[in-house]
Amino acid sequence: MTRARLDKRPGEVAAMFDQLADRYDLLNDLLSLGQDRRWRKVVAGAVGAIAGQRILDLAAGTGTSSRAFAGGGARCVACDFSLGMLGVGARRPVASVAFVAGDALALPFGDASFDAVTISFGLRNLTDPDAGLAELLRVTRPGGRLVVCEFSHLPWRGLDAVYERYLSAALPAVARRLSGNPAAYDYLAESIAGWPAQPELARRIRAAGWSAVAGGTSPWGSLPCIQPAGPTQWRPGARFRLAAEHL
Repeated sequence: MTRARLDKRPGEVAAMFDQLADRYDLLNDLLSLGQDRRWRKVVAGAVGAIAGQRILDLAAGTGTSSRAFAGGGARCVACDFSLGMLGVGARRPVASVAFVAGDALALPFGDASFDAVTISFGLRNLTDPDAGLAELLRVTRPGGRLVVCEFSHLPWRGLDAVYERYLSAALPAVARRLSGNPAAYDYLAESIAGWPAQPELARRIRAAGWSAVAGGTSPWGSLPCIQPAGPTQWRPGARFRLAAEHL
């Protein structure tokens, strides 16, 4: 069994996801109690893709999230470094979704190639998340939009403690029964615990060159949404909202 370490060596992380690929979507559905479907809808709504636009879905895995962007007539590139995950996705082809293997720190696309870029539950798996945010900026057209959906910490200490107990104990225990690689879910819990809270993530998004960052919280994660207009704002009590723009 492959168990990635917190130094996030790309080969180890990719191999871990390769081993999970066949059951990845089912496990996500079970372990999130079906919440992953709602998260995908929230992300798709934040991206707001329209006909004729080109969307990059980075760390797309099997492309389940990518299909949501293609519904309105947009074209989506599902990019991931796990060939196993991409292979599973390619077995369920959608005409407007292309599967492309790529490194998040050196994307195989030209400058200003996409109207919107998104990464869900993948930013914390990068060896250098800040470089990943800058690379996403490079491939986004001026005025474009970034949406990041990622686990985070809750601003309410009591609830955050319950949440961390679920991640460190309950989630790996359930994964041991359902997954062929339960150690991967130990890594998942540890990587979430070591991930910064939302204000720090907002600061890092700004530092990468994005602007007008705004955000909020949810019981299950943060959703940084980069939008083409709007003043800089930060509302810790808001739900699923963090925004910025590419000038």
